[in-house]
Amino acid sequence: MGNVHEAISQHSNKQHQHVQSFLKLEARREALIEEAVQLCLNSLPFDVDQINQVTKDMNKLASKGIVPTRKLVTTDMVKDYVSRKYSK
Repeated sequence: MGNVHEAISQHSNKQHQHVQSFLKLEARREALIEEAVQLCLNSLPFDVDQINQVTKDMNKLASKGIVPTRKLVTTDMVKDYVSRKYSK
């Protein structure tokens, strides 16, 4: 019976670590997106390479289950967002 409890506990811990890794990547992705938005808003050059690298890492985690995938970001997506949110 102890082995079952150990296995469940290990599985639970593994899932918790999986979610925690995802949340850290999500926070990093959001910070990078916000940085790109601010650069775009100020008509400064920006790229989405770092955002998409983090997104790929998130999607790799998602392929193992329990966390969602995220879409890759294009510069046009950032520009459209800025245009919609900050248009006067």
